[in-house]
Amino acid sequence: NAPSLLSGSRSSKTFKPKKNIPEGSHQYELLKHAEATLGSGNLRQAVMLPEGEDLNEWIAVNTVDFFNQINMLYGTITEFCTESSCPVMSAGPRYEYHWADGTNIKKPIKCSAPKYIDYLMTWVQDQLDDETLFPSKIGGCGAVSRDGPSWLSHALIPACPCVPGVPFPKNFMSVAKTILKRLFRVYAHIYHQHFDSVMRLQEEAHLNTSFKHFIFFVQEFSLIDRRELAPLHELIEKLGSKDR
Repeated sequence: NAPSLLSGSRSSKTFKPKKNIPEGSHQYELLKHAEATLGSGNLRQAVMLPEGEDLNEWIAVNTVDFFNQINMLYGTITEFCTESSCPVMSAGPRYEYHWADGTNIKKPIKCSAPKYIDYLMTWVQDQLDDETLFPSKIGGCGAVSRDGPSWLSHALIPACPCVPGVPFPKNFMSVAKTILKRLFRVYAHIYHQHFDSVMRLQEEAHLNTSFKHFIFFVQEFSLIDRRELAPLHELIEKLGSKDR
């Protein structure tokens, strides 16, 4: 697997199964490019679309990576995020989230944070596994071995005449924005309700680096409305000011 920002984390526990991008695929090469530029320490530069690459593909690769990062970060504090400690999904006293996915749960329901995050991460997994949203053959060749998750098993190698390419759907960007908007809420809950636990576990550097990467990415491509980011507005301003 490609290295992760969190590869040095003390905990390897994940909340949901990790999404792997198979070696040899074009998406794997993109992920390695992202990791290499992240290593330079310039996150603003690291999130920029690499020259000659497809925007949807770049957003897809990074969305999977953020899902994996948040998966691991939340996995480190699940024992502290319980029905009793977090009876509602909140990000401080002013922000409370109710769950609806528009399909299974159409009317927003009030639920505990662990239940909400389980709904949320399961929903994101379902989107990533949906071949119509995240197609596995995008101008690709069917000769690639199947050793990863279904949606990336023939992922994104340069266009080959032997298999017609399946493009990203027209609603891909809309779905990606919703995924990222919802993943932000997990960061917001961790910062507001569980940062003391993060500190005790000495995971704050991983959390801060992951969140800064996430915020710079969504800002670069205007993927989350500013109003949705309000629960962590002060932190976002602080992180951005250090790079000016």
